[in-house]
Amino acid sequence: MARSERIVVIGGGIAGLTAAAALHRRGRHVTVLERARSLRPVGAAISLAPNALRALDVIGLGDTIRELAAWSGDGGLRTPRGRWLARSSADAAAERFGGPLVLLHRATLIEHLAAQLPPGTVRTADAATLTDRGDTDRPARVATADGELEADLVVAADGVRSAVRRALFPGHPGAVYCGFTTWRVVIPVPGAEFASHETWGRGHIWGTHPLKDGRVYAYAAAVTPAGGSAPDDERAELLRRFGHWHDPIPAVLAAARPEDVLRHDVHHLAEPLPAHHHGRVALVGDAAHAMPPTLGQGGNQAIEDAVVLAHHCDDLPAYTAARLPRTTAVARQAVKVARLNLMTSRAGTVVRDNAVAALSKAGPALFLRGFDGIADWRPPQHPYASGQAPAGNR
Repeated sequence: MARSERIVVIGGGIAGLTAAAALHRRGRHVTVLERARSLRPVGAAISLAPNALRALDVIGLGDTIRELAAWSGDGGLRTPRGRWLARSSADAAAERFGGPLVLLHRATLIEHLAAQLPPGTVRTADAATLTDRGDTDRPARVATADGELEADLVVAADGVRSAVRRALFPGHPGAVYCGFTTWRVVIPVPGAEFASHETWGRGHIWGTHPLKDGRVYAYAAAVTPAGGSAPDDERAELLRRFGHWHDPIPAVLAAARPEDVLRHDVHHLAEPLPAHHHGRVALVGDAAHAMPPTLGQGGNQAIEDAVVLAHHCDDLPAYTAARLPRTTAVARQAVKVARLNLMTSRAGTVVRDNAVAALSKAGPALFLRGFDGIADWRPPQHPYASGQAPAGNR
């Protein structure tokens, strides 16, 4: 006979753990099922914008993360030769959006989210399969190696290749290739002193950002066919593509070892889902709205999903109504930005760079307009919202 679990979360990443923490705050019994042997994520950093930090305030974690994170302050956008196209201002961003962007390692965020949960909540090395989505008159069911679980609510946080999404919406085409691949590295770079920056080339992007612990987070992207890999190793591939770009890029590549470099093709949901729920199952994060990383909003939107779902956990249509239009709009904007900053036309990149430089000269506030309606989002009011958030972040 199936055991009764009030809420089952499938997936122990950022989306799943934030949802579990928010639902636990509402007094719900939550079980998190993670198929990996540990919660430690693949080594990379995450940027958290003011919208996500305000969502973390809801579960009492916002200020802790702000204190741990490196502030992604003054910096800007450069060309491969090093010319500044636009300079960013932490003060301008904070004034416009109620707080600046911060950067920290994903593992740090995961550790603090997991610490919000009672011991035994998270079960690792426990793959789960949705066997019944449930309905108003019956619970949902999830199969595990230890038996079947019944749930009043199943939260699907199983990522871009979500098996739960396929089960709920079998007619949906699923995730498709964005047209570019990414590389990421988090390493110490001795003697490195630089302002955070992103560099746009022709069909290529590079970003370099310092972390609070002294390491450097660097990422790259390039337009390339899906499924590719370097003929030797990915560090060598980065050297071929970016080794001649401006400082500190050569220093970062010199400090990296081949095993430090992660490469992943980028996939997204080009066609939005018809809903973010079906029966007693709700989708969060990449399972609901995988998007290109070009706005840095994938993880941020997942955190938003989690606290909004906790707010509407007894009314899943209200959850879909709150999240589907917003995430669809953010995802579409991320696609537009990817087309701009990964442009492959030589003439087009000249026009793009000149336009960005002119926009920047008009004032940093104009350059920040692209995040209006995104970074200024605020979570729904609820009695369990943190009373510790700074006044400017409520």
